Amino acid sequence: MKFVSWNVNGLRAVMGKGFLDFFEKTNADFFCIQETKMQPEQLELELKGYEQYWNSAEKKGYSGTAIFTKHKPISVTYGIGKEEHDKEGRVITLEYEKFYLVNSYTPNSKRELERLDYRMIWEDEIRDYLSKLDQTKPVIYCGDLNVAHQEIDLKNPKTNTHSAGFTQEEREKMTQLLGTGFIDTFRYFYPDQENAYTWWSYMFHAREKNVGWRIDYFITSERLKKNLKDSKIYADIYGSDHCPIEIEVEF
Repeated sequence: MKFVSWNVNGLRAVMGKGFLDFFEKTNADFFCIQETKMQPEQLELELKGYEQYWNSAEKKGYSGTAIFTKHKPISVTYGIGKEEHDKEGRVITLEYEKFYLVNSYTPNSKRELERLDYRMIWEDEIRDYLSKLDQTKPVIYCGDLNVAHQEIDLKNPKTNTHSAGFTQEEREKMTQLLGTGFIDTFRYFYPDQENAYTWWSYMFHAREKNVGWRIDYFITSERLKKNLKDSKIYADIYGSDHCPIEIEVEF
């Protein structure tokens, strides 16, 4: 089974930048997107052979997630059962016989770290949510998680220690999550690979210089290790300030 995740930074905007070409070419079983920045009725999107599940923010043009899948789930859950988080359309969970798929768009701590306190609450509650699911069946957790976990995961670690996405607090929360029985699939396959990024600023020609951050992930329950076949970063796919990522899992 092929799983793809992409923060499209506005689905309507990326439609004119080759989104459907990439979607059709990858032929994924599950295609998870973050930052849809829209309500479903704002775009007539026909994806033959795919079910569509949307979770849009109450605030128009903000946040939002969606999953397009060839496989009808047993159940669908929107949000994590916490009102303060769930109004922003950040999480969709699909349940299948052998696993849960959780698509997430993690809140950004913002400039001056004005939302860091909220982010810490979010991290604890999403970790609890994932751990509870994991007690029932394995979890595949993906999305823009808005943190570069280790120094290897961004180009300029020394100058970003107080930047949103690379604070000690945010990195520690990722360490805690991985310590509760989950693995970062890209680092499982490529523990030492440098210059592997999924997001680049639009400023200073960052992408052409590959001055980036790896902040998009597929995290899975550790017991799925034997099922993992590969993990990819599609750094050559444009259209957003993020690029798509992929894992293959054999059940």
